[in-house]
Amino acid sequence: MRRPRVIRTALMSASAMLLASTAVALAVPAGAAAAGCSVNYSVSSQWQGGFGANVTITNVGDAVSSWTLTWSYDAGQTVTQAWNTTLTQSGATVTAKNVSYNGGIATNGTVSFGFNGSWTGSNPDPTIFALNGVACTGGTTPTTPPPTAPPPNGPADITVNSATRYQTVDGFGAAQSIWGSAWSTTETQTLVGMGANQLGLSIVRTGLSPVSSEWATHVNSLKTAKTAGSNVKILASPWTAPAAWKTNNSRVNGGKLKTDYYDDYANHLNSYVQYMRGQGVSIDVTSVQNEPDWHPDYDSMDWSGTELRTFVRDQGTKVQNTKLMVAEAVNLNYGYTDPTLNDATARNNIGYIGGHLYGTEDAGRLKPYTLAEQHNKPVWMTEWNLHAADGGGSNIWGNPGNAAVWNETLDDIMRTVHKSMEANWNAYIWWYGKRYYSFIGDGEAAYGTVAGAPLKRGYAFSQYAKYVRPGYQRVALAKSSKASPLEVTAYQGDGKISLVILNRSNSAVNNAVVQAPQNVSKAEHFLTSQTANAASQPTTVNGGQATINVGPRSISTLVITL
Repeated sequence: MRRPRVIRTALMSASAMLLASTAVALAVPAGAAAAGCSVNYSVSSQWQGGFGANVTITNVGDAVSSWTLTWSYDAGQTVTQAWNTTLTQSGATVTAKNVSYNGGIATNGTVSFGFNGSWTGSNPDPTIFALNGVACTGGTTPTTPPPTAPPPNGPADITVNSATRYQTVDGFGAAQSIWGSAWSTTETQTLVGMGANQLGLSIVRTGLSPVSSEWATHVNSLKTAKTAGSNVKILASPWTAPAAWKTNNSRVNGGKLKTDYYDDYANHLNSYVQYMRGQGVSIDVTSVQNEPDWHPDYDSMDWSGTELRTFVRDQGTKVQNTKLMVAEAVNLNYGYTDPTLNDATARNNIGYIGGHLYGTEDAGRLKPYTLAEQHNKPVWMTEWNLHAADGGGSNIWGNPGNAAVWNETLDDIMRTVHKSMEANWNAYIWWYGKRYYSFIGDGEAAYGTVAGAPLKRGYAFSQYAKYVRPGYQRVALAKSSKASPLEVTAYQGDGKISLVILNRSNSAVNNAVVQAPQNVSKAEHFLTSQTANAASQPTTVNGGQATINVGPRSISTLVITL
């Protein structure tokens, strides 16, 4: 932002400079402007390549029934639309004249008009003005703002307001098989890659086995995720401590970690992180426990919220080269995270708050987690799994046009991703990335999927994952009544704005105009529906606006390059 400045020009030298530089002879009518006239030139808004300006002339003199103001630009600016004046430009010289509807000169000797213009490189204010051939002392204190929204070319249906910002996005992801085999190299590339028919996941969740001999299982797939993707983060989640350290002496059926093994468990987590680090895999986030409030007949371990607080307070610093997460409770039960957030030492030993989506919305917790936000702890939704559409089991999952699969994907899963983002959560991680009901098929014959092939649910999820990258920040938007059926979130990063648009209605919203905060250099629209898989859609760009058609029962992403 340029500093406001006061422009002062000497009367005779300024006039001579202007007339010499422009070689324009201006008649001086009766009642010509007095030497004391002053011009206030103010850039009211500025965006990439364009700006709006207001001009006020004071001390014009009551006897002047018409006026002509001239100035020159030093940086190649070009004037375009104008109001309350007739505006022309020849080279660097701009000429503004009164028009009949101005009614001549106001009795207080003040005239105002405005215009839009374009610029490249810089946009300095002009310093020399002449009114009816007589130089004015151009006194002005311009306040040129940073780039903001360009003037609209027409009414907008979605208006992006990048001045209002919300959470920073850490990513969208899925889990590897916790107990089964690893993803192959090709499967991993499909899940995290950014190319055609790849899904762009930016978080991979992996299991932290209580048995160190099992740690090697996923090394290659995790290394591939880091190299084949873009800024992919790894979350490691333990289901249980070794059986001998637990009160039930078993990996399964819950049981608590004995307090005299807290330090051993911290060293266990640390050993895993350092092992992976030695294999060339950085573990970005390490959870203390998966679902501490659930004790099924498979790997599990019970904690209370105060026990978790005590562990991370007293042992958390022992886990190095990663950030700890608490506590991945089944339905983001605050009772498992508030104690840690309310203890300064424990809070400083964690980097993230985690929780699952099972029952969270019904419990009223699919909303901003105020305490976590107060302490700047990102909130990750780290697991949800829903595949009720298959009923008793059938091959519907391999049919990309199956209505039951698509309805569940759009109305349940993608809707909760949207609501999670509106809740200021920073990440959304689905259950297994490779499964017949998931993002890529697992090849089970009964369900009709091809192992490693992208599924409808994967294409839908990629509308977020592929185009809302780690580090993007959610920004505000407003909708017209025409756009009211649409559920929209907008994100800014990498010189782009990505809008993810859910249309869960049965009607298209055609010719939807999206107003960007700057001029648009390129707009791309990708749509997934019952019949389309992340398919490119036509867009029209006009200045700061992009126009798209949003099909019924679809999820789509508009990527605007500024």
